[in-house]
Amino acid sequence: MKLKHLMAGALALASVAGGVAAQQELSNASRDSYLSAVEGKRVVYIPMSMTTDLVLTWNAFLQRQADELGYTVDVRDPNWSAEAGARALTQAIGERPDLIVLQNPDVQAYARLIQRATKAGIKVIQLNMESLTQSDAYVGADWYGVGQTAGEAIAARCGADGASSNKVAVVTGVPTAPVDLFQMSGFRAALEEAGGGIEIVSEQSAGYDPSKARAITSSVLQQNPDLCAVFGIWDGQDAGIGAAVKEAGMAEQVFVVSSGGGAQTSCDRVADGSFDMFIEYDARMQGQALNTLVASMLQSDREAGSEQLVYYGPNYVVTKDSLTPASCFTVDEDQ
Repeated sequence: MKLKHLMAGALALASVAGGVAAQQELSNASRDSYLSAVEGKRVVYIPMSMTTDLVLTWNAFLQRQADELGYTVDVRDPNWSAEAGARALTQAIGERPDLIVLQNPDVQAYARLIQRATKAGIKVIQLNMESLTQSDAYVGADWYGVGQTAGEAIAARCGADGASSNKVAVVTGVPTAPVDLFQMSGFRAALEEAGGGIEIVSEQSAGYDPSKARAITSSVLQQNPDLCAVFGIWDGQDAGIGAAVKEAGMAEQVFVVSSGGGAQTSCDRVADGSFDMFIEYDARMQGQALNTLVASMLQSDREAGSEQLVYYGPNYVVTKDSLTPASCFTVDEDQ
């Protein structure tokens, strides 16, 4: 009789324990809190132009997460115009979204508007192009590191015995843009540290236009037939550099260095010899880091401007020797 009572008690306890376990399996307070914190929020995305592999990749990541978590991302495309971007940002501040994600066309263009957004209580993430004015977060490339890596490689190449000369040309995008300023700072520092007497014989801006980059490079090659290397600031533009060097029949002599987010077109240019060295800051990794920051800020009750977070993604060097099928990616707007 005593044994029967003990067994009945054990079964009752097992039943209660099973019920508790079932309840624990059905309820996840952390997940529920996470979803409810971001659902229905509004994000405004102001890139430089919805025409580049980088921007399309970031947008694909933003939209996918927004769809999954139930918030919205409104895209305002200024189409390369800083004035149109400033108007879009002004309008966004008036609409009071929960978060603004933006690319700065130069280090000053949006500085005051970023401060205005912060005062209005709107958090701002700067994406891949930093302003001199800090906001809640920056996520993107380490431009100084990109320039430094390029400078070290070119100094080693053009300072070595047997080099055609110590002459180097630089093709920038927009001189006041953060991508130009920080890359050139790292580039010059690397050349100076190498101490090889590298001479920059030309430094001209192509405005991110490959046809202008091609014309500039062609002219520099004619004026400097012993040119050793060309450093370009962005792969979309630098396609023109590679084309000009190949057109002049100087691909074996002139070392071409570029950088970008890792779209397949750039690895194709490494494979066909248009770029000798490609410094990649993986746009997919940036998209994932951006989404993490977006989700974090939409959940956080901290006031806008109360902290400044920074994430510089790693840089990878791609050459013909290191090129693999996984080195680059094809832009998929649904990825």
